[in-house]
Parts: sequence; structure tokens; C-alpha cells
Amino acid sequence: MSKSKSGGEGRKVIATNRKALFEYHLEERYEAGLVLTGTEIKSIREHRVSLNEAYIQPRDGELWLINAHIAPYGPAHRRNHDPRRPRKLLMHRKEINRLIGRVEERGYTIIPVQLYLVRGLAKLEIALARGKRKYDKRRDIAKRDSQREIERALKDRRRKW
Repeated sequence: MSKSKSGGEGRKVIATNRKALFEYHLEERYEAGLVLTGTEIKSIREHRVSLNEAYIQPRDGELWLINAHIAPYGPAHRRNHDPRRPRKLLMHRKEINRLIGRVEERGYTIIPVQLYLVRGLAKLEIALARGKRKYDKRRDIAKRDSQREIERALKDRRRKW
């Protein structure tokens, strides 16, 4: 069930959270805007962002992006931002309430999946997620390895022809 509005058109991907797919089952995806300073958006446009250890936390009926690293913008010098400051997410009230309600259920969390630009505006794709068990992760690794072996075998077979 995808709630993303931008459908991929005019989307310039800046950063992805590659561990998200490995660590979690992503159930619902949403698009959120970000409250940023001028130096932050400039760093984002230079692709100087990391979502690796980031997560979303509800506070006072709002959603906040915590622990995302947006590198300081070089030319700004003194007026730079704190690279790991909490950033407020902008979403419709109904979506926020739905997400907060689901997070209060056991086992759910909200994680950032992808940061991208749409018509010059920074957007964050977030997902309602449930943590994977160890055996799920092993199954994913085995599936990926077997797929890689199949692709190698097909590639070798094509060369022989």
C-alpha cells in the first residue's frame, strides 16, 4: 500500500537507507516534507547526506527525523547548521495520527527509506516497518546469493553461444 504522491516523476534521489530493506519488512510508505535551513538544502543538493542511522520519532503529535546526518555546507562557515539536529517532518494530520497510532502497537517503527528532490523541494520517503527476525535475514541473504548464482550461470551460458 503506497501513499507516495510523487510517483517517481521528476524525482532526483539524493540518499537511500540501504539497511532498511535488510533490517525491516516495509508495510506502508509515505512521503513527507522536511523543515530545513538554507545551508541544509544546499548540502542536500550536493548529495552530502546519510540516512544510515536515522529514524523517525513522534513527539507532541508531530514526527521528527532523528540522527540523520546532513554535512555542514562549506561556504557558509559561521552560520552553519548542526549536522545531526532533529528535523520536523511535514505531513497531513490524518497521516501523522495514523502513523503514531500504529507505532504505539507493539513491533512497529517508522524509518526513513529515501531522501530525494522534487521540483527543488526535499522530500523524505518514510515507511511503517516491522523488524525482521534473524531467520528472515538469513533467508534474504540465501535468496540474494542464489539469484546471483543464477545470473552468473546465465551470463556464462550466453558467452558460450
